[in-house]
Amino acid sequence: VRGYSRGSAPSTAPPSSWLLAADAIPTLNKPVLASSILGGRITASTFVLEQPRCIFPDLQDDIDIWLVVALPEAVANFSNDVKPGGPGREFQKFPHSTLAYMTLNTTILNYPCNKNNGEITVLRVGSETKCANDASRPTCNGPLPGPGPYQVKFLALNGSEPVAQTNWSDPITLRKAKPSSSIPSMGSGHSGSMIALTAILSILFAILLAGLVTMLLWGSDTGDVSSTFSKPEAVTVRRYNTHHVHDQPAARL
Repeated sequence: VRGYSRGSAPSTAPPSSWLLAADAIPTLNKPVLASSILGGRITASTFVLEQPRCIFPDLQDDIDIWLVVALPEAVANFSNDVKPGGPGREFQKFPHSTLAYMTLNTTILNYPCNKNNGEITVLRVGSETKCANDASRPTCNGPLPGPGPYQVKFLALNGSEPVAQTNWSDPITLRKAKPSSSIPSMGSGHSGSMIALTAILSILFAILLAGLVTMLLWGSDTGDVSSTFSKPEAVTVRRYNTHHVHDQPAARL
C-alpha cells in the first residue's frame, strides 16, 4: 500500500482497528458527530464532526485527507477512484445528478494526535455559503440541501490514488425547518388576547396623556391670573406746597 511514512514498511498484519476494504486499502473506524454539549451540533443545513485526529498515523505527512458526503443509496457502489470535484463529485449538482461529493481537503499534518487544552477539534460540514452556486468550486463545503439523511467518510489520497479510508458513518439527519402552517396566526386565541391587551393599554395611555396635558394647561392659566393680582402697581408721588408756607423762602424747594 502506498502512502506510508518513508523508512517504514507496512506491517504484514494491519492494526486491529483497520479492515481490508474491497478495493484493498486500509479501512479505519467511522467518523462520529461532535459531542452533544457543543451548541449547534446539528442544524437545518450543517452538522459537526470530530476531526480525524490520529486516525491515519502511518501515512506520509503530505497525504491529502478528504471528506466524502453521500446519500445512503450511494454508499454501496461508491468509487474511490473518481477524482474530487470531477464529474459525479460536484457539490453544485448534489443530490440531483450527483449522489456524493468530496470537500474539506487538507493534509494529514492538520490532524495531529496531540491536542492542546481547550482546543476545539471539530469540522462543520455545510458552513460555506459563498461558493454554493459557484461551479468553479465543485469541492465547496456548501450548506446541505435538505434534512437527509447523509453518510460521510474520510478518504486519504496520495495524489489521485486512494491509500486509506474510514468506514461510513451512521446516517445523519438534520433538523427540519418549522412549516409556516405551524406558526400561530393572528386569529388564534393567544394572538387575540395579546391584541386586546395592547388595545386596552393604548387606551389607558391615551387617557393618562390627556389628563397630563389638561393639568399642564390648567396650571398655566392659574399662573397667569395669580401673576395679574400680584403685579405691583406703579406709584406716582406728587409734591404739594401748603398755602401757609408758600411765601417762606426757606421752605421753598
